[in-house]
Amino acid sequence: MRQMALILFVGFELSYYLLIIQTGVTEYLHSDLIRIAPLAFGGILGSFFISFLKNQTKNTITLILLIQLLISYFYPNLSGLMLFILGLSAGAIAPLMLQMLKRASLVGLGASLGLSYSLSTALFNFDVSARGTLALALTALVLLTSRFLPKEAKKSAFQGEHSLLVMSLWIFLDSALFETLSRDTFIPIWRLDMSAEIIFFHLLGIVLALTLKVSQRNREIVTFSLFALSYFLYFTKEALLLAAIYPLVISYYNVLILQTLRQKEFKTISISMIFIAWIASGAGLFVALQNATFIMPIFIIFMLARYIYTTFLKDYQCLNYSS
Repeated sequence: MRQMALILFVGFELSYYLLIIQTGVTEYLHSDLIRIAPLAFGGILGSFFISFLKNQTKNTITLILLIQLLISYFYPNLSGLMLFILGLSAGAIAPLMLQMLKRASLVGLGASLGLSYSLSTALFNFDVSARGTLALALTALVLLTSRFLPKEAKKSAFQGEHSLLVMSLWIFLDSALFETLSRDTFIPIWRLDMSAEIIFFHLLGIVLALTLKVSQRNREIVTFSLFALSYFLYFTKEALLLAAIYPLVISYYNVLILQTLRQKEFKTISISMIFIAWIASGAGLFVALQNATFIMPIFIIFMLARYIYTTFLKDYQCLNYSS
């Protein structure tokens, strides 16, 4: 019962972020960075100030969600102040949500992501100006399920820890491609009646991330390689294959991020979210708006070359040592 409540709590709140904050507000405001700025600024401050919270209680979560519910009532006609307050609540709830994920099993973690991506994909084409009722409904469901969360943390079986730099780069690559795709009239995979395919590969990415027993290094190589393939398919306009590979890599790397962060202390989670959820994603949006997505493969090539070089260097040192 409590594990199910946690799955719904995380799944619905992630859906709120994807459908209301990431795509709803941004698209409704025509990606105007000046008008969106209060949301991002509030998000950074929310994550920063919540890091000083000593006790992460249900009452704290309830208070933040009530603020989210109040602002959602006025969606999409949000003033600069309302956007700032929405950012504060989103920035504060994200670390608390990840703290609660420490109480989830690996299956529960995967189910939460699966729910959010399935729901968000199914509702992606819903008119952004008419998502007010959806925002209220999602927040109400999150509020309800937050009252039944489990009390004890689960022991994590995850081995490995991805650096903040690597995780931020994943978000940066994802945000730039997502924001570019959502504006591309030739290959908008979410608007080509591919929802079933996209959902299937989102779920497959989650399953692979949770079941494949590979080293941390190999996980990172796989992730950057899948991003390389996603960008290649975008530039070659292969919509059918892109609708398979891109959702797979999104789900795959997000499982790795959640597994890494839920091993951290609350303060570290909160500060990490500033870079991952706001700075890296904002930088990706900026790249997309400047029509500079063509530079993204440079970052991928650099990271893959780094892995190849360090692997070669390590093998060379081992060879010299053995001789």
